[in-house]
Amino acid sequence: MFPTLRKLDWYIIKKFLGTYFFSIVLIISISVVFDFNENVDKFTTNNAPLHGIIFDYYINFIQYYANLFSSLFVFISVIFFTSKLADNSEIIAILASGVSFRRLMYPYIFSACVIAAITYYLGTDIIPRGSVKRLAFENQYKRQLKVPTWADNVQLQVDTGVIAYMEHYDGPTHTGYHFSLDKFEHKKLVSHLTAMTAEYDTISDVRFKWTLRNVNIRELKGLREKITFINQIDSIIKLEPQDFLTTNKMQETMTSEQLEDYISRQRIRGTAGLQDFEVEYHKRIAAPFAAFILSIIGAALSSRKRKGGMGFALGLGLALSAIYILLQG
Repeated sequence: MFPTLRKLDWYIIKKFLGTYFFSIVLIISISVVFDFNENVDKFTTNNAPLHGIIFDYYINFIQYYANLFSSLFVFISVIFFTSKLADNSEIIAILASGVSFRRLMYPYIFSACVIAAITYYLGTDIIPRGSVKRLAFENQYKRQLKVPTWADNVQLQVDTGVIAYMEHYDGPTHTGYHFSLDKFEHKKLVSHLTAMTAEYDTISDVRFKWTLRNVNIRELKGLREKITFINQIDSIIKLEPQDFLTTNKMQETMTSEQLEDYISRQRIRGTAGLQDFEVEYHKRIAAPFAAFILSIIGAALSSRKRKGGMGFALGLGLALSAIYILLQG
């Protein structure tokens, strides 16, 4: 059971969180300055609006990179302030008063828990939503990449035994042309639907809603065949625009709930190349746990008072941090 936090615990928690947030503000501020100096010519040349630079790009840039390197900031912060406590003989005094090293770790774990909760919430919901604007800004004003707006000859399994085909899909109008939907039972075709156009309803609150026009339905029952023509029909088909238009770093723009749903649907369809989406999903779950692991490692490395002061522990921490960044890349 987690013990009641005392005055000493709150002292360490304030040191931990204060150093953590200060290091984030310091490093990210420097990163923003360097990034702006590097890209200011591109912003000027491509006529990027000031509002877009600040609110679409840099606000989301700060959130993204602060969360991405949160574990790194935790490690450096723990090593820095714990080394300072050890250098001032505060750790020795705490242990000499009868507090065990295990008990000393409780405020570290509590602080790591706070950081992990923030990291998880930002990484699974807030940052993916902001990445939509950030990546759109980068594609338009930094890299000038053309986002695909159409797709040809797309065939997908939308449900068990249900195969959809679209000859051409137009992204801006959310409309597909020469659409067909085949339903199989026991490996036999039982229904064949064709439509001249299929338009995705972006206004409706109902998900997967499509409006089909000039619809022809053939129902096969043994040797009998029934043909029905319908001018227009609304139908629920498990397809979305993102199923046709896959963009670079698309996984970063999805919340974890959307990622899980997307991976599940694509697995049913037998779609290959889901590694990036799966890695992104599991990385968001694993990232918060790094705060606990690195807090304990950092405290263990820097809790001893050394002759050279905090220089050795801080140098070792920076070296391990550099290795962490290289391995993460």
